[in-house]
Amino acid sequence: MFGLGVALQSFGLSGSASGSASDPLLDALMAQPSGPALAAVRSERAAHRLEDPSQQGPAALREPAAGAPLQLEIRVALLSAGLQPNLSATGVWQLRDANGRVLQQGAAGEPVSVGQVLQMGEAWLLTSRSAAVLVNGRAYAGRLRLLPKDGGLEVINHLGLESYIAAVVGAEMPSSWAMHALKAQAVAARSYALAHMARPANRHWHLGDTTRWQAYKGLERVNSRTLEAAARTSGIILSYQGAIVESLYASNRQISLEAHGHLGASMSQHGARELAEEGHRYNAILGRYYPGASLARLRAGAL
Repeated sequence: MFGLGVALQSFGLSGSASGSASDPLLDALMAQPSGPALAAVRSERAAHRLEDPSQQGPAALREPAAGAPLQLEIRVALLSAGLQPNLSATGVWQLRDANGRVLQQGAAGEPVSVGQVLQMGEAWLLTSRSAAVLVNGRAYAGRLRLLPKDGGLEVINHLGLESYIAAVVGAEMPSSWAMHALKAQAVAARSYALAHMARPANRHWHLGDTTRWQAYKGLERVNSRTLEAAARTSGIILSYQGAIVESLYASNRQISLEAHGHLGASMSQHGARELAEEGHRYNAILGRYYPGASLARLRAGAL
């Protein structure tokens, strides 16, 4: 059997990210890491696998009906940045306290002075939509929450879920690989992310950026192909009996078995590439590696 997150349930909150320091949906997710944790999110689940006796290769999972994208925000701890990061932005930036009061502001490339953050206890680094925040010179979409920790700073990247997925796809797979391999990776990465949004690793963040979690290198590996893979599967996750599949994966079958064999199903990324090159679509690739699962689309609203 494969690892599962919590059940997808329906509540009444909006699914949109507010852009403020406190987001109602994320607060609900963080406040209830077990049980009914996915506020305002429900799945339009595929009821069964699409079995075709004439089909050669893996049986495809039925794709869910089209739907409007759900705007969710994910919190990623940039643990690889260390506790003494250099902070800036590619555009004009502001450093604000938890109440929105401007503490500092600067031009593109101008460094942030972190001394005030250590005294204030919390701060947010924001820049314009067309720019990116910089951590040790690496660009990230969204905004940064800065929290004092062990004499330094814990940096948490708040960004849109689909922007995060596009970045993970590029960090986990060469973007030159076949599009359906990239799309399979996008769905697997999104399911893994949603499982951790429902069951966060920390009260301040959902998951980290080290090898303990999914590979995430900010905008460094984002390009038109990774954006396409995320966009063309937007909102689609793997589901099993109404629950999110915490979709495990590894570079090849051997590593997958060694790392995740005791946990159940796991996707081989090189295997996904080979299947895509043979002409199999992403939903057939996922059907091969996550038997018994179905595809679901996240959407806001009540049942």
